[in-house]
Amino acid sequence: MNAVDYFFKDSAFLDKVFLYTGKEQFSFRNISDKVSRLSGWISNKYARGETVILISPNNEFFVTVYLAVMKAGCVVVPLNPAIEDSNLEFVVSLTGAPLAFVHSSVKIKKIFGVEVYSQHSSMLDMKDDLWHKYEPGVEMGENDLAQIIFTSGSTAMPRGVMISHGNLIANTTSILKYLSLRMDDTMMVVLPFFYCYGLSLLHTHLRVGGSLVLNNNFMFLGSVLRDLKQYQCTGFAGVPSHFQILLRKSESFRNEHFPNLRYVTQAGGKLHNVFIREFVELFPDVKFFVMYGQTEATARLSYLPPHKLSDKIGSIGKGITGVTLKVVDEKGKEVLPGQTGEIIAFGKNIMLGYLGDEGATSEAIVDGWLHTGDLGTVDEDGYIYLTARKKELIKVGGKRVGPKEIEEVIVRLPGVIDCTIEAYDHPDLGEGIRAIVVKKENSTLSAEDIRQECAKKLASFKVPTDVVFKNRMETALTGKKIKGTL
Repeated sequence: MNAVDYFFKDSAFLDKVFLYTGKEQFSFRNISDKVSRLSGWISNKYARGETVILISPNNEFFVTVYLAVMKAGCVVVPLNPAIEDSNLEFVVSLTGAPLAFVHSSVKIKKIFGVEVYSQHSSMLDMKDDLWHKYEPGVEMGENDLAQIIFTSGSTAMPRGVMISHGNLIANTTSILKYLSLRMDDTMMVVLPFFYCYGLSLLHTHLRVGGSLVLNNNFMFLGSVLRDLKQYQCTGFAGVPSHFQILLRKSESFRNEHFPNLRYVTQAGGKLHNVFIREFVELFPDVKFFVMYGQTEATARLSYLPPHKLSDKIGSIGKGITGVTLKVVDEKGKEVLPGQTGEIIAFGKNIMLGYLGDEGATSEAIVDGWLHTGDLGTVDEDGYIYLTARKKELIKVGGKRVGPKEIEEVIVRLPGVIDCTIEAYDHPDLGEGIRAIVVKKENSTLSAEDIRQECAKKLASFKVPTDVVFKNRMETALTGKKIKGTL
């Protein structure tokens, strides 16, 4: 089945608003009609399986092109609008894309050897002249490629994660089951759609007939808070930095009341326990879903039910429906409670592989199991706790240190807004521990205060040897922190 037909199964003819984009609104019927028309144009000009690049911020143009490409049987490649020229050239060369859709707000106007269209192109100028019908897309098999999502990974050049139509359907179905989304749900979207977490919001709400409020200006917190109330949003999704900024930098958020907000979801990295507790205390009636996933798993792998937060704080939960998660040692044997191992996953949402990189694919997927590269432990009840990524481990004088436990100590200090721990070259230890800290403007917290607090709570070799204060953390458009900027 074509994943787009699955998304539109019950919503294609709805006249209710699907997208709120600033001053404009677009109904499900309006979007489905534009998607049908554009997919027809694409399938007439390009062969099934051709790759099509899409570069755009979140808007109606992105949604239309994204869905139309897959509906036409082609493969969509959504890219970060801030992509560097060298990376864009690499992606074009690797994918062999003959066609690209680039929004006019993006600086890139021409791509060598690629036919480029913008939102002003004639086949996209459909206005209100609707067909008022939805025709099924090109029939696709479960393992037919639907999209390629590029992720930085641990290599110098980005890796293309190949996601199938079956992957999209399986993961969307699982997410809907545990979130219990409804047609009357409205999600505030601050996550970009070139990111799998953002795309999962698009897929799930399209499937159930829920609405999306697109806000591309999270740094202007006033507009986010205004939209949450104005559009009566029932859901909000964010990565750790979003929640940390809301909780520690916005008195308006802390003192505001959001009567319609039913739930929030958090993924994209570990949010420290202190922030989760802070949110739950401020908004006890809002369900807080801790989630875990990877691009290589389409989006989602596990979740922790909100009612388990109190006694399983810090856990990423258990595998979602259709996904089996295990924590194994280097020999592939499941670890005992309290022992550390690598988290591996099995399910219909696991990627087909990395585009053009059989070596990396064979390392990541072994006998059908995705090796996430994340280290974790399990408790007696089978709940999984993320400890670190393999590549993030710092080797201090031969001892391995995970950044998360140090960050957890520092963010508890009064006056701290955010903290990230990273390694740096040290003449005696090999690698030293550097704490990069963002504190409130009126805070008198010093580097020595931070070291003393760490010395009280941690082993001596885990105490940062360098402390740097910054006004803000460097983050990507996804909201994730960028490490190694010093």
